[in-house]
Amino acid sequence: MGLDIIQPQSINSKEYISILKSLDPDYLVVVAFGQLLKKAVLDIPSKSVLNVHPSLLPQYRGPAPIQWSIIHGCSKTGISIMQLDEGLDTGDILQIETVSIDPKETAGMLHDRLAKSGASLLVDTIDKLSEQRIQSRPQDHSFATYARLLTKKDGLIQWQQPTQSIINFIRGMTPWPGAYTYLNNKRLKIFMAEKADATQIFPPGTVLEAFPDELWIATGDGALSILNIQSASGKQMSVADYLRGNTIVAGTQAQNKPE
Repeated sequence: MGLDIIQPQSINSKEYISILKSLDPDYLVVVAFGQLLKKAVLDIPSKSVLNVHPSLLPQYRGPAPIQWSIIHGCSKTGISIMQLDEGLDTGDILQIETVSIDPKETAGMLHDRLAKSGASLLVDTIDKLSEQRIQSRPQDHSFATYARLLTKKDGLIQWQQPTQSIINFIRGMTPWPGAYTYLNNKRLKIFMAEKADATQIFPPGTVLEAFPDELWIATGDGALSILNIQSASGKQMSVADYLRGNTIVAGTQAQNKPE
């Protein structure tokens, strides 16, 4: 597109502030950016600094709103366009668009969908600002929640949780950092699962009797049927394909770490 790309270590550095000022911008737009802008940067554009945030602010402020909204089992989320201030997602709201979350949608799927919605809403917001057809409103900070950054260690499945909570956890962790468990001292990443029709309650994390091409693991209130899996050194595949070359006998216990 012929656009210059600049990647400063700090957007608040004197050098980068000088570059921004030389552009004489009407707006600055911030999307999924990991640095807080200080007043010297916020004061540069002649009109406003806008932020596109993938949640219904003030809920899920912070770096991982998409993942946490799915992990927590939310049925809806959205896009918030706000005027950026020096806080963390605390600025005044200009527009919000609510989006339903499909029960089988992963964080990756929802991210891609919200990216399109966010782009459209941003353009609409700038048009309305230019025509003075929109008013900002302050957030109610008493309703604020925080979506902290996820790490690889956060992906460990806690089998004592209810079945639906684990399904939501797997969806929210896909594609990154990924939900995983250890079976037979092997780290297995799980990409897709559904509730299994178990008739008895077993200790959470126990591999249950099932058909040869199925992998059922006991949860806090039932069992989970694993559908899609990946070993540490392999590729993502159906659990049926994985079990053709890897034996996991009933009674095997999931581990929090290899022995």
